[in-house]
Formats: sequence, C-alpha cells, structure tokens
Amino acid sequence: MTEINSATAGLPLHKRARTALASRVLSVVAASVLLSGCESLLDTYEPSVAPSNKPQIVDEVQKNDPRAEMGAREHPRIVASYGGEYRDVKTEQLVARITGALTQVSENPNQSYRITILNSPAINAFALPGGYVYVTRGLLALATDASEVAAVLSHEMAHVTANHGIERQRQEEAAVIESRVVAEVLSSPIAGKQAIARQKLRLAAFSRNQELQADVIGVRMLGEAGYDPYAAARFLDAMGAYSRFNASLADSDPSMDFLSSHPSTPQRVELARRHARAFGMDGKVGDKGTNYFLDGIDGLLYGDSPQEGYVRGQTFLHANLAIRFEVPAGFRIDNKAEAVMATGPGDIAVRFDLVDDKAGGSLTDYIGSGWVTGLQPETIRSGFVNGMPAATARASADRWDFDVTVVRNGQKIYRFLTAVPTGRADELTATASKLRTTFRRMSPGEAAKLKPLRIRVVTVQTGETVQTMSNRMLGTDRKVELFRLLNGLPIGANLTVGQRVKIVAE
Repeated sequence: MTEINSATAGLPLHKRARTALASRVLSVVAASVLLSGCESLLDTYEPSVAPSNKPQIVDEVQKNDPRAEMGAREHPRIVASYGGEYRDVKTEQLVARITGALTQVSENPNQSYRITILNSPAINAFALPGGYVYVTRGLLALATDASEVAAVLSHEMAHVTANHGIERQRQEEAAVIESRVVAEVLSSPIAGKQAIARQKLRLAAFSRNQELQADVIGVRMLGEAGYDPYAAARFLDAMGAYSRFNASLADSDPSMDFLSSHPSTPQRVELARRHARAFGMDGKVGDKGTNYFLDGIDGLLYGDSPQEGYVRGQTFLHANLAIRFEVPAGFRIDNKAEAVMATGPGDIAVRFDLVDDKAGGSLTDYIGSGWVTGLQPETIRSGFVNGMPAATARASADRWDFDVTVVRNGQKIYRFLTAVPTGRADELTATASKLRTTFRRMSPGEAAKLKPLRIRVVTVQTGETVQTMSNRMLGTDRKVELFRLLNGLPIGANLTVGQRVKIVAE
C-alpha cells in the first residue's frame, strides 16, 4: 500500500483480486467510503538500492532529433507511471552489455538508445521514438538467460529503427503518444516531488504488421549478435505461461504487462521459430549467456517495493510507517496501490488505508463526518487500540454490514473497513476484533529487520530437488509452480548438481 494524495487517487493497480465474487465485495466496500485527505508516502521513501555512481545505462539519445524530443517529452511520465527507475550497477551493466551487442547488428548502428529499467514487478517492455527503450525489473526476473532479454530488447529496438512510433503517431490525435502500452494512470510525483493531477496516458499499440516486422528484425539481430535465436519464441511461451499463472489468481488490470500489447499467438511464435532456423538447429546455435545473466540479476528486487509495504502470509507490515496487522486464517491479503485489501471465506472483505490527521480533532467526530455511507451514529464508540486512540462504529448498505475502525498514530488516521453479508454479526465482530487486536506499532528494530523479497541465485547441491529448492521460496503459496516458471523448467524436468537456479527470498 502506498499512501496517496487526493490528487493522485487513481494510482495504477498492480496486484490481483483473488476471486470475481471477492472483487464485487471489495467494490461495495470501496463504494461505502468517500476517500479523502490522503498524502504521498513517496516523500519519505529511501530506495533500498542506491543509484550507481557511474550508470551504465545510456544517458543521452541522438542530439537535435525530433524523434528523440518526442521520447524525452514523455519519458518522465512513463517512468512515474511505472514506479520510477530501478538503479543497480550490476543490472545496468547487464542490460548495457546486451544492448551494446545488439546495436552493432541493428538496422541503424548509429542509433543511440536510452535503456531504462523500470521499478515495476509487471512483465513489460516497450519503446518510444528516438531510442527510448524500457524494460521492467519484473521482466528481468522472469527471464532465464541473456538471450531472452536480448530477444525482448531487439524487438523494441526494431520498432525504433523502423520508425514505427512515428508512423503510428500520424494516425493518432496529437495528445496520444506512441507505444504498445494501453491506457495507464500517472501517479507518481515528478519535479520537486509535487503530486501531479490524476490523468491518463494512452499509449497506442503498434499494428499487427509492425509487430511482425519487429519480430523478424529482432530474431535476425539475435542470431547475428551471437545470441540464441530461438530465445524469442521461448520467451513468448514463458510470458504466456506466467500470464496463465497470474490469471488463475484472478485477472488484474492487464495494461502493465507485455502480452496486453504484444499478443502471443501460435502463429507469431511459429514465425519466430521459423526465422530462427535460418541460423541453425534449436539448441545447437547461439549463446544463451546464462551465467553472466544470473550474475547480473542476483539480488534483483522482486514483487512489492519497500514503499508499498509487505505481505507475509496473514500479516501486513510497513517499515516506513512502522505498523503491522494480521488477518484471520483463511484470508488472503492483496496489497493494492491505493489500499490494502483482504478477502476471506464467506465473502468477507477488509479494506485498510490511511489519511493525514494534521487537525487532530475528535475521532468520534471524524468517524461521523460523512465519509461512511449507511453509518449508524448510535454505534459510534471511542476507545484505544494497543495504546493508540481509536473509534469504532457500524454501518449497513446494500445487503452488507460494516465495521468501521479508525486509529490515530501521530499525525495519521488509519482506517479499517470490514464487510460481511447482512445478518452475520458474529463473523463481522470476529474479523474486526482480529484486526484491532493485532494492529500495532513496530519498534525501530523490527522495522529495520524488515526486508524486501529479492531474486537470489543459488547452486543446486547433492540431493536437492525441485521440491526442496521450491521450499525455500517466499512470497507465494504456489512455490513449485513459481519456481519452475522463474527457471524455465517444464513439468517433469529435474535439477542437476551444480546447476544455478533462481529463488525468491529476502
């Protein structure tokens, strides 16, 4: 959860609602609250990975080029909508090494590129005119070798050298910028960390012919640069498998992901394989670059960024805010950008967020100030939650009963809204009580020990199997499936002693 400003109340959603029914419950919950008065937490965020002193990513694009001017104009907003830049010298060097090899065999070797690694867990890559190319850390985490990253980058570079962005722009309104990312909400502060107004940036998709042309050029670049030319087809299959993995949890806004703008049809995958055959047989030609790729992403941030807080099983923890709480057994926590949601058995739902509290007025007055629909004023009570001033109340609206709990901690008011179908008062009381009894401040020592999840590269030892390695995974209850996806291991594939694999750990 990222604390937000009322001017930026449309932050993009990166996480998944767990079921369609739970999504409807959460919609009712959200509709029962008039969100107001939130502020940005980004002002207090200190990145866990410091920028490198000598960035390896290309810093400048071609001078005096109107195409580059177009990319430069939109670059800050693209970066803001994807959570900022991800800076780490090893990862920068990895991407720069791959880009350098591809540039030498590109359609225009004189074209320079600004490659930006976006601090987003989404699986995406795209390009803007003038050499602005973007790849998310989520995509780097999914790839299994350098040739797969090269396949993505060569495709995007092909769009640049073929001037696809310029061609598409002539067909669109002046306000529409060209790429293949669908409508996205801009949310992060840019200059001076000032909150920007809620707005949408629609990035138009390239045509089917342009995508196929970029595929053909990209595969040629892979082969001529010495990479495995079959990596393009292989990674399209991997992204399809990852998309199905996420879809089984329930659909999210797909606009952040690669396949929303690069449909992976069987024909497209076969086209990539057919062009790869010009370089030789699959498995017999090209370098995958596995070892230096794994060296470059070892320690890569995975999943939620520190400013969003962390989900660990039934517990939500936020180091910057120094707070934590637990949900009952059987609940799943969904750390959305605008709030923390949790859904449980029997259509029970919880929403948690916070607002600024500079006025410091009465919490009973605040809870009755009009932001809760269907409030029952006679139920308002004052009290304390683990030493912090609090107030509670009940509400009813549209076949749902709600418990509303607000807690003051410093100059912030934390808000819990619990919803159950009408008539299930015992479950409402039990769920709300669990939230209140477990919501507490963390000590500085506790907050300091809280670490984000990262990609860790480990070597398989004697006796270790897919199951034993998967048991070391954190952040998922589908450990074996995610382990296989991250390491490109099909069902039935085994590990060998000395093999290097990725796990998700602190």
